[in-house]
Amino acid sequence: MQQPSVVAHRGASTDRPEHTIAAYELALREGADGLECDIRLSKDGEIVCVHDRTLTRTSNGRGTVSAMTLAELQRHDYGSWHRHGRPAELLRLDQLLELVKGTNVQLFVETKHPVRYRNEIERKLADALEKHRLREQIVMMSFSQSAVKVFRELAPDVRTVLLLDRLGRHRGGALPPFADYTGPGIHLLRNDPGYVDRARRAGHETYVWTVDSQEDIALCRDLGVRYLATNAPANTRRLLTANLAT
Repeated sequence: MQQPSVVAHRGASTDRPEHTIAAYELALREGADGLECDIRLSKDGEIVCVHDRTLTRTSNGRGTVSAMTLAELQRHDYGSWHRHGRPAELLRLDQLLELVKGTNVQLFVETKHPVRYRNEIERKLADALEKHRLREQIVMMSFSQSAVKVFRELAPDVRTVLLLDRLGRHRGGALPPFADYTGPGIHLLRNDPGYVDRARRAGHETYVWTVDSQEDIALCRDLGVRYLATNAPANTRRLLTANLAT
C-alpha cells in the first residue's frame, strides 16, 4: 500500500515557530510532500498566515487579526515565543506561494471561520492563486462547508478538502459535490477506522490532521490515508519508513 504523503502542519512546527518562513523552509529541507497553512485577512484586506483569531499565543502582541492593518500586524515578533524560535516577521500568503512556486510541493491552505469578513477570504485566495499562476499545487480547505462551496465556484479547478471535527452526516463517507477530499481529525479515525474505506468507496481520499505519534502514524498508514498532516515531518517520515520495513 502506498505511504501517505507527509504534509507539514504550519510548517515543521515542532522545531520552528508555526507559520514562519523558517518553519516552512525547514519542512522543505526535511522532504515534506506538502505544506499546510491557515490564513486570515487583516483589516486592510491582506492575507496573512495566522491560525488564531488573536495574536496572543504566537506573537509578542495583542489584538484581533482582522481588526488590525498589515502594518500594525507587522510591528510584532512571531518567532521568539517558541522554544526553538528567534525573532521572526509575520508571514504573508504571497511569500509562501513564492516559496512553493517551481517545486513539486503541494500547499494546503485553510481559510479560517467564523470571520469578520464573510467569504472575503475565499475571494482573496482565489485572486492570489490567479496572480501567482498557482492552481495545480494548491488545495483549499475549511471546516466551513459554505466556504468550500463558495471557493469551488470561484476556482473550480482547485482541489478542496472539507475538514471534519466530527463525522455527523458524513459518517457514511459521502461528501457534498464541491469537496474532493475528506479531512477528519485523527481522533475520528481512532474511534471509527472504517471511515477511510467508506469515504474511498464514495470517491473521496482522506487528509488527516494532526498526526505525530507512532501509533497514529501507523494507523494512517495501515488505513491507506492519502495525506497525513504532522507537526514533525522528518520524524513522521522516519516512522513511516520504519513501519513499512516491518
